Amino acid sequence: MSQSLSRLERQLGHVFQNQELMLLALTHRSFAGRNNERLEFLGDAILNFVAGEALFERFPQAREGQLSRLRARLVKGETLAILARGFDLGDYLRLGSGELKSGGFRRESILADALEALIGAIYLDAGMDVARDRVLAWLAGELDGLTLVDTNKDPKTRLQEFLQSRGAELPRYEVVDIQGEPHCRTFFVQCEIALLTDKTQGQGASRRIAEQVAAAAALVALGVENSHD
Repeated sequence: MSQSLSRLERQLGHVFQNQELMLLALTHRSFAGRNNERLEFLGDAILNFVAGEALFERFPQAREGQLSRLRARLVKGETLAILARGFDLGDYLRLGSGELKSGGFRRESILADALEALIGAIYLDAGMDVARDRVLAWLAGELDGLTLVDTNKDPKTRLQEFLQSRGAELPRYEVVDIQGEPHCRTFFVQCEIALLTDKTQGQGASRRIAEQVAAAAALVALGVENSHD
């Protein structure tokens, strides 16, 4: 690992009493027989419970299907990988030589699995209350952006359907800038539609996420949705 674990602890917001748990959570199966798979299993269960509990409290009128779709959005691999990249988690992973050569430290599935393993490790290190606090802190931005409106449709789909219903041209998305290192890039996208004078902007850890953000901004600019949705 190229950086000290204390920096990662500061990023995560948790100082481990048992450093071995943290090391195990960062150990991929390609590195050693004793690896993070069991901790990942535990962390996945905790993550799903904490996310479900938070959604249950936040959306008292939501139906079971709506809550399930919202939870799936919160705990999907892409969301977890984005969080992991924000912690520079790839810099701390213990990977076998093959995974190192193939860029495993930036692979979405490996990053997401390691973050789940860290959740399991935090639970074993400090208990459920601390694990819940950490998960909710990490997911705060995602939770604040959730809405019950069209939980099964993303902003790009909603924008496209709105424009089609008006007989308008479909949106055009353009990547205008990419910043950051290869393993931690930020994409900047503009969305242009005929019904708006100005282009809307979006940014995210992938082109797709940036396009979704730009589409959501277009829906707000069109008056279709408000900025709290």
